[in-house]
Amino acid sequence: MIEKSEKLQSILDTLPSKPGCYLMKNITGNIIYVGKAVNLRHRVRSYFQNTDGQHLRTRQLVQNIQDIEWIVVDSELEALILEMTLIKKHRPVYNIRLKDDKRYPYIKVHWNDEFPKLTVTRRMVNDGSRYFGPYTSVWAVHQTLDVLRKIFPYLTCDREITGQDKRACLYYDIKLCSAPCIGMVSKLSYRKMINDLCLFLEGRTESILNQMEVDMNEAAESMAFEKAATIRDQIRAINQIVEKQKVVSTEDKDSDIIALAREDRDACVQIFFIRSGKLIGREYFILEGTEEAQDHEVIKEFLKQFYSDAANIPSTVLLPNEIEEMNIIRQWLNSKRGGNKIDIVVPREGTPVELMNMVKQNAVETLKALRSQWEVDTNRQAESLAQLQEAFQLSQPPNRIECYDISNTQGTASVGSMVVFTQGVPNRKLYRKFNIKSVVGPDDFASMEEVLTRRFKRWIIAQEKHEIGEKIDEAFALLPDILIVDGGKGQLGKAMNVINQFDLLGKFKVVGLAKQEEELFFPDLPYSVKLPKNSQGLYLIQRIRDEAHRFAITAHRKRRTIIGLASQLDKVPGIGAHRRKLLLNHFGSIEAIIHASDEELLSLPGIHAGIVEAIRNNLE
Repeated sequence: MIEKSEKLQSILDTLPSKPGCYLMKNITGNIIYVGKAVNLRHRVRSYFQNTDGQHLRTRQLVQNIQDIEWIVVDSELEALILEMTLIKKHRPVYNIRLKDDKRYPYIKVHWNDEFPKLTVTRRMVNDGSRYFGPYTSVWAVHQTLDVLRKIFPYLTCDREITGQDKRACLYYDIKLCSAPCIGMVSKLSYRKMINDLCLFLEGRTESILNQMEVDMNEAAESMAFEKAATIRDQIRAINQIVEKQKVVSTEDKDSDIIALAREDRDACVQIFFIRSGKLIGREYFILEGTEEAQDHEVIKEFLKQFYSDAANIPSTVLLPNEIEEMNIIRQWLNSKRGGNKIDIVVPREGTPVELMNMVKQNAVETLKALRSQWEVDTNRQAESLAQLQEAFQLSQPPNRIECYDISNTQGTASVGSMVVFTQGVPNRKLYRKFNIKSVVGPDDFASMEEVLTRRFKRWIIAQEKHEIGEKIDEAFALLPDILIVDGGKGQLGKAMNVINQFDLLGKFKVVGLAKQEEELFFPDLPYSVKLPKNSQGLYLIQRIRDEAHRFAITAHRKRRTIIGLASQLDKVPGIGAHRRKLLLNHFGSIEAIIHASDEELLSLPGIHAGIVEAIRNNLE
């Protein structure tokens, strides 16, 4: 048994004996583990029984638990679905999770449009569109779209398609658009082309090729030789791609084959997509939090997280080994396939075993290549941090580097950015933006003073909260080893004013970075310092500065857009600050407000018929 606080013991004593999910939190209130259970009481209390047989990682988890929340559901299936949602939302450090899961990209076919277009998105919504993915690389998605457009010349412009335009754009001339805008293709024919494109993405090329052969012959017989030649070129292009797709099975089946490779703390899952017996694609995924997990646990968590967002689930999934909760996961996947049965199989003999070995070998080689790249990157990071340690005269390499920048347009919508790099890599969860409040006009110096003042006030608040055990904002909980302000001596002087005001002189190194000559200005030196060109230290400083600049500009543009929208609403009688915020938060844009129905507008609190009429009369 381990010692438990009175609060924790009270929670354990009152846990219900029902299915549900539990969320374990540390002293700062952050969720560090999410789990599910058929019986919450038995499962959660088991963590605090005899810990001798627990893995080190589990013992560390238990030692960090300060609070537990639980959510009761009606069934084990509901608990499974809720657990996946919570892990994806909170990404707890003690859970196995997909690495860099910022939402993978998909190809979206806007099927509900009269003339559907294709876009790249990171979010699937139930809007009648067709989705293909996820892919692990945006570059790979755009490469795929480039190929598709040459075979299926789909629309990319924002024209309203009437078929009555006098001339088409350049894309029609170079055969990258079928030009429905001038009536060169009917709506029916265009939608058939997009449907063929979808079949192509699904790996179902045989029916497309057969129909294209018929269309080409009919065009030739009717002496539409240009059309026949275009179809011939499309057939050739498809055949070139199909020839590269390896036939791996004589069975006309759809299946995903999943294998795992592990080395030290790293785990790589490789998945091959087999459609109609052909290998049409493959992806790899890196998982975190797998250090002490068994192979079957890693595979189980991958299945849940990958298929929760997969656009397509085949009829068969091949796994390298048996997993726990096979039945409930199969039940969940069946429901995602609309009730169609799915087989989850561990191959034992024949071609499936050979395929599994092939995927396993690919996973091993992928992980080996990635580890080599990571080692190179780690060496570069170590070199860059060592160079900064020397340049800044630190006793050890800097762990935390912060950089600040200001962005505005002639003094309007001013925003300050704070980016944080730890161990030489961006720590985006610690990034923060500051909407400038006290400065009027384009005064970057005063804006920088305000940003740094607010940053260190929040550091003081974080220290106070930590002492009494309240939840703190981790972005402000620690001081940096190096603080960079984007600008020369002027910005550095303002930074030093703030640092002196908070009595932080000597707590960390401060530097101003002038962009033109990449000069570093230190407060105690009368001259600037230049790091050697092409050095890893200079490269890291530039990267940090560029990231602060990018983050500031992005936040500024967003704020400027909101201010622009707000100014349009300001001219509507009866809409003040509260209603303006309500409308913008709900609809997101002026266009959406204009096109909203009266019922949608009236459903918002404080919006009555008079306000709706004023919106109709004053917004265009």
